[in-house]
Amino acid sequence: MKEVIWESLSLFEKTFNYSDDMKSKIWLSLAHMGGKELEYIQEAFDTNWVVPLGPNVNAFEKELADYLKDDRHVVALSAGTAALHLGLIELGAQTGDEVICQSFTFAASANPIAYQSATPVYVDSEQDTWNMSPLFLEEAIKDRLRKTGRLPKAIIPVHLYGMPAKMDEIMAIASHYGIPVLEDAAEALGSEYKGQKCGTFGEFAALSFNGNKMITTSGGGALVCRTEEQAKRTMFYATQARENAPHYQHECIGYNYRMSNICAGIGRGQMFVLDEHIARRRAIHQLYTELLKDMPGIEVQQNPSEDFNSNFWLTCILVDSEKAGFNREDVRLHLADENIETRPLWKPMHLQPVFKQSPFYGDGTSERLFDKGLCLPSGPTLTDDDICRVVDEIKSLAK
Repeated sequence: MKEVIWESLSLFEKTFNYSDDMKSKIWLSLAHMGGKELEYIQEAFDTNWVVPLGPNVNAFEKELADYLKDDRHVVALSAGTAALHLGLIELGAQTGDEVICQSFTFAASANPIAYQSATPVYVDSEQDTWNMSPLFLEEAIKDRLRKTGRLPKAIIPVHLYGMPAKMDEIMAIASHYGIPVLEDAAEALGSEYKGQKCGTFGEFAALSFNGNKMITTSGGGALVCRTEEQAKRTMFYATQARENAPHYQHECIGYNYRMSNICAGIGRGQMFVLDEHIARRRAIHQLYTELLKDMPGIEVQQNPSEDFNSNFWLTCILVDSEKAGFNREDVRLHLADENIETRPLWKPMHLQPVFKQSPFYGDGTSERLFDKGLCLPSGPTLTDDDICRVVDEIKSLAK
């Protein structure tokens, strides 16, 4: 038996190329545990609250609401995608409706529109924040009204990579046409626009606690609501839409979207290190900015003005191949060879085969960003030496 085990271990080492001289892996964004997570998990086990409700869920929701301030109500859910889905249900999106969505984003921003059998209408980005362009947002609204005789059911702007969108302009347009806003703040917990937390501008907002986000619950998300009534209705849909009856009575379709008490325990522990995580990611961004400032053809994304205060969930760069002498893909592949994980910027939704029939309004800004952009390792567990190693490898391409 021992021989079999050692043979298996040897095969494992060969398969994953583990060797003494192999450079340590630098990951894009790993979760970081603060230590208190285990206390809340243990408490859940000790009290037998090992279900999708319980004291940890209730407390986590209150702690999130207190953090966001602005008198919001939070419902903890199984994923950020579930939050967006329930937000669209709350806003009444259904078959035949159109929903405006930022094109430059992860598919989870758009997929819930399809869940509701509605049609996504994609809007391009502006260059300053890389988020939804107010100019093309209004153009899309006017054109859809001309072509369909109806206004879109909702607007989904995204605070991409933690950078706040131009919410004053977006909210003004939305208010003018009477269209509710569902914020995708999955990557923006802790980010602020003009001193106001992202996730508190729209009628609803979605948060994500996936393993690589600002805080994690292993997997999970939350819907931020303006009123207690909205939160109660969201909770109703998230728990299979069970009516108030002694038997299981269902008068509408519900979903199994509630966060478990165990996962919420992780989230409660993570709240103790949220500010630390934000500070560390901002410090990493500042270090990248300083180390790359004199490198031709490399531009580190920055807050456009003092109105914007990104959490810099991921530090992103743009590579101008004419000035740098190499392109985005050259950087990505070289860093991969050096055991450093990076990721291209999101491929815009209007370029995705699954959404090829969807209307799009823009000038190609998101396509250009996708072609040139790369996300660099930015997790709170990384050291300054790790960041210096990443930068040294990028600079080696210019030699």
